[in-house]
Amino acid sequence: MSAQIAVPSELDNRWSRKQFPSLSHEFNGHPAIYLDGPGGTQVPKAVIDAISAYLIGSNANTGGTFVTSQRTDEAIAEARQAMADFLGCEADEVVFGPNMTNLTFMISRSIGREIHRGDQIVVTHLDHSANISPWQALEELGVDIRFVDINEHDCTLDMDDLANKINPRTKLVAVGHASNVVGSINDVAEIVRLSHAVQAMVFIDAVHYAPHGLLDVRTLGCDFLTCSTYKFFGPHVGVLYGRREHLRRLHAYKVRPLTNESPNRYEMGTLNHEGLAGVTACVDYIADLGRRLNPTAANRRSAIIAAFDGIRSYERVLVTRLIDGLLQIPHLKLYGIVDESRFDHRCPTVAFRIEGHPPAELAKKLAQRGIFTWHGNCFALNLTERLGIEKSGGFLRVGLMHYNNTSELDHFLSVLRETVGC
Repeated sequence: MSAQIAVPSELDNRWSRKQFPSLSHEFNGHPAIYLDGPGGTQVPKAVIDAISAYLIGSNANTGGTFVTSQRTDEAIAEARQAMADFLGCEADEVVFGPNMTNLTFMISRSIGREIHRGDQIVVTHLDHSANISPWQALEELGVDIRFVDINEHDCTLDMDDLANKINPRTKLVAVGHASNVVGSINDVAEIVRLSHAVQAMVFIDAVHYAPHGLLDVRTLGCDFLTCSTYKFFGPHVGVLYGRREHLRRLHAYKVRPLTNESPNRYEMGTLNHEGLAGVTACVDYIADLGRRLNPTAANRRSAIIAAFDGIRSYERVLVTRLIDGLLQIPHLKLYGIVDESRFDHRCPTVAFRIEGHPPAELAKKLAQRGIFTWHGNCFALNLTERLGIEKSGGFLRVGLMHYNNTSELDHFLSVLRETVGC
C-alpha cells in the first residue's frame, strides 16, 4: 500500500511544528488538528513576534520625519522586497491590500477602462468566486463573459474548451493556479501561451497554490497574479503582482493627495502596517525552512526555492496517504484527481461527500473531536453548481499543510470512519 511510504527526511516536520504555537492547543479535551488550511493557515511565532514588535516600537503612519514613521516606511519597503523574492519579481511590481478579493475588484476596475463593448473575458467553472465576480461586474459595460468548463470525472480544467473559448476578441483570461476545493493544478504556462497568442492578458489567482508550490511570475509569464499571506502562514494581507508596464499604464482610482508613483498609487488608503511586518516574517519563515534543506542557499529567493522543493515532496506523501484512506470508506465520493501517478497535478486539498452524511453534519462532528475542516462550496459556487451538489450542501474539504503530520492524518481517518459507522 502506498500509505506505507516513509515521510522524506529532507523536510523536518518536527522543526516546523515547533514554530507554530497553535498546534499545541486542545479543544474539548482533544488535540487540535488543523485541516482547515485552505481557508487560512496557522501562523509561526516569528510572525506573531514581528507584528507585536511593530506595534510596540514602530506604530505610526507613513511619510513623517520622526523615527516611528521612518520605521514604518522601512517596514513597508521590507515587505515589498520580501514578496518580490517570494514571487520572483521586482519590488515595484508588488501591490498590497486587505485581501485578494479587494485587490481583484480594484484592479478589474482599472483594466475595465481598456475593455469595450463586445470584448470578451474568459473565466472558469473551477475558480473561487473572487476570480469570477470582479470580471462579471464588467458585464454592465457590455463585456461578454465566457466560462470554461471542467472535466467532471477528475475536476480538472477542460483545456480544449479553454482553447476554443479564447479568440481575437478575448482581452483577459482569469484562471486559478490551483482549485481551492478539489486541489487541481492548472497548466498556467499553457494558458498564458494561448492567451498571449491573441494579445489577451492573463490574471492568475494563486491564493490556494501559494503555500504548496513555488511561484515564479517571470517563468509563468502572466500579467497579473494575486495571493494572500493569510493562506501561507502570515497575517491578513492581500498581494497583487502586476507587470510593471501594466501598473504604469493603467488608470489608478485613488485619492488626489496620494502619490502617482507605481505601485503605491494602487494602495488606496492606509495599509495594514503591522500586517506588513508579519508579511516579511512569514516569507522569512519559509526561507528559514529552505535553509535547513539547503544550507548553501545564496539568498532568500534560493532558500524559498529549496523550501518548496521540500514542501512538495513532503505533502505528496501526506496526500497519498489521505486519499488511500478515504477511498477505503464505503459510499464516499472523492472529487478531483485520484490517480497517484498524476498527484504532481494536484495540491494536498481534498473534497468529498459520503452518502447519508451531509458535509455540515460531518464537519460539526469532527470539530467536536478537535478536527477542523471546511464544508459547503468554499466560495467555489460555480463548481458546486456545475457538479449539481450546491443544494445538497457542497463538499467536506480537507486541506493539508506541511505542518500537518501522518499521526494527525491517521487519527482523522479513524475518527471519520467511526463517525460514519464503518
